[in-house]
Amino acid sequence: MDHRTPVRGAVPRVARTALPLLVLALLAPACSGGVEGKPGASGVRDPYFPKLGNGGYDVSHYAITLDVDPDEQRLRGSVEITARATQDLSSFNLDLAGLTVDSATVEGRPAAVNRAGDELTLRADAKAEDRLRRGETFRVVVRYSGSPKTITDPDGSEEGWLPTDDGAVALGEPTGSMAWFPGNHHPSDKAAYDLTVTVPKGLTAVSNGVLAGPPTTEKGRTTFRWHTAEPMASYLATLAVGRFETKTSTMAGGITVFTAVDPEVAKASARTVARVPEVVAWEAEHFGPYPFSATGAIVDREDDSGYALETQNRPFFPGPPSVGLLVHEMAHQWFGDSVTPKSWRDMWLNEGPATYAEWLWEEEKNGTPAEESFEDAYEDEDNWAFPPADPPSAAAVSDDPVYGRGAMVIHKIREAVDDDEEFFALLKGWTKAHRHGNASTADFTAYVEKETGQDLSGLWKAWLYGRSRPAADG
Repeated sequence: MDHRTPVRGAVPRVARTALPLLVLALLAPACSGGVEGKPGASGVRDPYFPKLGNGGYDVSHYAITLDVDPDEQRLRGSVEITARATQDLSSFNLDLAGLTVDSATVEGRPAAVNRAGDELTLRADAKAEDRLRRGETFRVVVRYSGSPKTITDPDGSEEGWLPTDDGAVALGEPTGSMAWFPGNHHPSDKAAYDLTVTVPKGLTAVSNGVLAGPPTTEKGRTTFRWHTAEPMASYLATLAVGRFETKTSTMAGGITVFTAVDPEVAKASARTVARVPEVVAWEAEHFGPYPFSATGAIVDREDDSGYALETQNRPFFPGPPSVGLLVHEMAHQWFGDSVTPKSWRDMWLNEGPATYAEWLWEEEKNGTPAEESFEDAYEDEDNWAFPPADPPSAAAVSDDPVYGRGAMVIHKIREAVDDDEEFFALLKGWTKAHRHGNASTADFTAYVEKETGQDLSGLWKAWLYGRSRPAADG
């Protein structure tokens, strides 16, 4: 996955393909001042999720407002999307699973909405002068309501909107974010977010970023406002509603640390959660400056989800995390959250470095050489099911080779560089070059060869794309 890191003993996450169809009648081209407007594509042709995301525009900001009823597991919501047209548009699409659209506007004018499965097609005013022109910034407001869906993947694991005993948690990788707000739900379209959530008094609503002021309570309901300034892929957006013990502090560099822990697991989680600033600082030494203005963690009960997820700024954990799992999810803040894959085929760029961060931690903190961790991974048959840069299907993008063999690729680069100072400079340069952006496997291999001055085609062929197990010292 981006990633979802399975908890020890849990079934690995499996991706899910969404293949809704559009109503072609709404997609007829129209003219705008002599310029032909065309429908935006209903998918971005991701190699594993071809209908995920949408073409014709680029989102810069989501302003989401939700009123959540945890008892009934229902919500009323609105989203204001600020986007820039990348072509002349006669219509465009949004991804939304399950919820009912009550109304929509484009630039303040009513928009016709057609739905086909998880695809919404929006058409602005039919007047030619109201067509959206390439380069134009426009605003879309969608009001919606209903009971958000829990999306079950083929392996039985769940994402989207997950009800809990005292509320709910929303987790988005790879397609779950469209279960609670409409948008352009592909990693290649990152945006800033503002999330305003109202819940019953006594419950807390936790999301990404920083609180934009103290919560306010009126008529028995409390409103929380969260602001995420740095670009974020929608699969990394989260919302956790429930009873939480929260703590706020500031670490070196002015980074806000916000943690939210379910009272039932607070005692068991306390020691590891208290190490968030230590882990972030240690990883900054190895991977470059921390890329966000906030960090922290959300720890819920163990039966609320079967996996951890590197939700931006504060990873989600189902139950008390181990230090190794904390190291992994925090490493994703660099690898996956700041430097986000261009497509789901590039998942190993998230999971390989995050797994290698665990090996480095064991090497420096516990005296276990990374070479020993490499040897253990090398002997694990599960890591050789397929090449990490070429999973055989959407169902495999989060399987073992993406993690373990992905980490082996990083270790082989370290061996090729043969100088730790240069190796860590290489990692820091990568996170700097693509900070808050997207990158592909081809971007990575080209970057490594340019910076090292080496032809590493043999390394890529054997370890990144090879279908057989090479010699360990190869």
